[in-house]
Amino acid sequence: MTQFLRKSQRVATFVKPFRVSGLDGVQPPGSYSVELEEELIDGLSFPAYRRVSAVLLVPGPPGSGILVQAVTVSGAELDEIERIDALP
Repeated sequence: MTQFLRKSQRVATFVKPFRVSGLDGVQPPGSYSVELEEELIDGLSFPAYRRVSAVLLVPGPPGSGILVQAVTVSGAELDEIERIDALP
């Protein structure tokens, strides 16, 4: 079985502060790059993909010298952060 992966990048904009596992503290509102990797679901009569991984790129801690941190998040966690952010 050959595994077909596709990679894409998008921008997620948050209007509220949020927390993400793997990082201490609250992340400020703003626009963040998200790198997605998806695999082709075999056996369907049309192309469909499932998310394998999501990486959120966040600014490094102030004064650390780190410009950007890549934080792997589950698809469910990313969906939940975006759902909460969209609430009034």
